Amino acid sequence: MTVPITSLLAGEPLRSAGHDVEHVMLLAGLESALPPILVERRTMKVIDGIHRLMAAFVKGRQSIEVEFYDGPAEDAFLRAVEANVSHGLPLSLADRRAAVERIISSHPALSDRAIARIAGVGAKTVAATRKRSTAADAQLDGRVGRDGRVRPVNGALGRLRVAELIAERPDASARELARIAGVSPATASDVRKRLRAGEGPLAAGVTTASAALDRQAVQGGRGSSARPLRLVQGDPTELLEKLLRDPSLRHKEEGRQLLRLLRQNSLGTHQWSELTAAVPPHCSDLVVSLARQYAATWQEFAQELDERVRSLSHRQEPPLAEALGS
Repeated sequence: MTVPITSLLAGEPLRSAGHDVEHVMLLAGLESALPPILVERRTMKVIDGIHRLMAAFVKGRQSIEVEFYDGPAEDAFLRAVEANVSHGLPLSLADRRAAVERIISSHPALSDRAIARIAGVGAKTVAATRKRSTAADAQLDGRVGRDGRVRPVNGALGRLRVAELIAERPDASARELARIAGVSPATASDVRKRLRAGEGPLAAGVTTASAALDRQAVQGGRGSSARPLRLVQGDPTELLEKLLRDPSLRHKEEGRQLLRLLRQNSLGTHQWSELTAAVPPHCSDLVVSLARQYAATWQEFAQELDERVRSLSHRQEPPLAEALGS
């Protein structure tokens, strides 16, 4: 499309050194047609092609071919940087680094690789700039990759956040939940599906301990045939000592690994209290999330083992629970 040159406005400068007059004169001397310039339709500002516009003015042209940009205003700068990197007069390294700083400030959710592709620098340069930048939001749950998909920095925290939002806004769409929680719409949909099925919000195969226990309670209240986990009565320390003396566990690497894990979890109440007091406030959310994930893993492990024991008991083999309780 052709528009009058007088209707156009200069966009935000990308070059710290200003316009390159020599490059303008070079373009003005070309006989072949130049590519259309990129213009933001709403403001008529030139996003890409200011040197071509100046060359057209030097040649006495009254109009110029343009391509209109109709996207979000906040993304116009990204298009300008990307265009200057991919063709025409390249931006200097200093200007590209300055662009990286600005993009991190305006689009902190973009991944390092996505910003690197836009600005024509290495991903390590972006990562180092982000680390130094005070504009980068440390609380972001997700980043947008080069393919436009949102990927959570911490998947578990994102899923837990979606579960909280669903409880607060049960009628919210998956896209709205994803936007607020910083996860992909597919993840938000998966969390909602898992919650409706009575499962926890974490990834497939892992449920939160509270959700698993709640599900068992609901099933029991409805007269379901599902049976709750059988708990072995007795002092945990004594039960652990029995397992530590069992040669069938001590003589296998997997058994020894299980014993090590059980021993690490055999802290007394006062020791757990000391550990709680040792967690600094800024780490609390992460520790809580990890603790819940580990609890969910143990719950799942207990469920699978209990089902295995029940299967063996049907074959008239003595169940492990009875052996430990004796």
